Amino acid sequence: MQARSLTRIVVRLAAVVIGLLVLLPVLLVLIYRSEAVRPISTLMLAEHFSFQPYDRQWVPLENIAPVMIRSVIMSEDGQFCSHDGVDWAEMSAVLDQAFARGGPSRGASTIPMQTVKNLFLWNGRSYVRKVLELPLAIYADAVWPKHRMMEIYLNIAEWGPGIYGIESAARYYYNRPAADLSARQAALLTVTLPAPLERDPANPTAGLSRLADRIQARARGAGDYTACVNNGG
Repeated sequence: MQARSLTRIVVRLAAVVIGLLVLLPVLLVLIYRSEAVRPISTLMLAEHFSFQPYDRQWVPLENIAPVMIRSVIMSEDGQFCSHDGVDWAEMSAVLDQAFARGGPSRGASTIPMQTVKNLFLWNGRSYVRKVLELPLAIYADAVWPKHRMMEIYLNIAEWGPGIYGIESAARYYYNRPAADLSARQAALLTVTLPAPLERDPANPTAGLSRLADRIQARARGAGDYTACVNNGG
């Protein structure tokens, strides 16, 4: 009898813990809608609790060079202004490719998916994490205006060892505020995002420079692809 009682207590406790873990992101998304709140990422939390120094200087979206915003959208999530948090067409294409080749050769993460991953989940390839990302991304995209989504993303993204957010990255690599980034600097910072611990936008390799050329061209022709952010949507 005592063993059964102990088992029931453990099961109930586990259910409570799981419930709290599910509820916490839901509540935090609501709280983070306020522009007075400056969220931090799970990576920043890890740095803090392991007593590692890191630099993050929050900056409003209005104080980030528009070309930086255009570059990130055109590189990371071209349908940012039109989808509901998940680019279902791209997701379907990636899944079809994965089934055909036995594994995905590219990702389909949108900016909302990357944002909720940075805020609430963990890094690394994981189907479990992807499953959790989808509803969180849709929920966050419904709660936050696109303007706020982009502001949070650019202020929590990792740009190097202990470097978080576009303001810290701009000052570290180019000794200037994010508001004064040039088109070339914006493109180089953007192509650093997929591998921030391996790429150096201040000293780019030939391959990184070619990627930046491509993003620079896309940013010039962004047009309506970035209208939701340009209009404060």
